[in-house]
Amino acid sequence: MSHDVLNPTPEYLAFWRERHVCTLTTPRPDGTPHVVPVGVTYDPEAGLARVISNRHSKKVRNILAAQETQETQVEGAWTGARVAVCQMEGRRWATLEGRAVIRTDGASVADAVARYAERYGRTPSPNPDRVVMEITLDRAMGRA
Repeated sequence: MSHDVLNPTPEYLAFWRERHVCTLTTPRPDGTPHVVPVGVTYDPEAGLARVISNRHSKKVRNILAAQETQETQVEGAWTGARVAVCQMEGRRWATLEGRAVIRTDGASVADAVARYAERYGRTPSPNPDRVVMEITLDRAMGRA
């Protein structure tokens, strides 16, 4: 079932506000999918999903590698790597898709950490290497 990214149903949004471990799928440089467990926050007002991570993680390196490849192919017109985040519980499931970029500025990271703390009920330990993957959403699917 398709959902409006900016105007999800109350049930779909409520499901994204519950505490669930999610998966993130990023493209490896060879094009194969890299799937890992993550925490995700969904901001329909901005049309964004956010994932906090260490700047040295494979998922971040995948996004940065896709950025380098795309910039050389499209004269600097970087739109982000295509990614998906998903969560499920029983018969309920939800997937968000879009283009991801890595943000390193303090304000973006602090905002993402605060959103994570609100959804998951705990503040992550300080990490000077923390970055945020910001996903501009263009597709939402699921049954919540």
